Amino acid sequence: MKKFLQEFKDFAMRGNVVDMAVGVIIGGAFGKIISSLVNDILMPPLGWLLGGTDFTKLSLKFPAREGVDPVTWNYGNFIQVTIDFLIVALCIFLLIKGINKLSNLRKKEEEAPAAPEPTKEEKLLTEIRDLLKEK
Repeated sequence: MKKFLQEFKDFAMRGNVVDMAVGVIIGGAFGKIISSLVNDILMPPLGWLLGGTDFTKLSLKFPAREGVDPVTWNYGNFIQVTIDFLIVALCIFLLIKGINKLSNLRKKEEEAPAAPEPTKEEKLLTEIRDLLKEK
């Protein structure tokens, strides 16, 4: 049992797992921000432009049958969630694209060639300069 707990601790404390947990938590919070952006900022004017439509209330009602309650097909909510997803996907795409661009810039800076070694003439001139400074 002790070995099992040690293995679990090693697994849980690995960098990738911790990074993933942080990503999931931040992603959940980011998802709430995007949902609010879509629900509270984007959809009301879009609904207004379409004649006062509230997408979350769009539905199709199937009539009740004997022994079966009426059923509602909430396709408006599906439209809302799809728009949420598209905006989140776009934001993540732009974020990853920006991170990749920054990482490529850093790699280019690291790969910058070193200054060329001075020629024999430059070395000789440097030595002469240094000797003259000493006098």
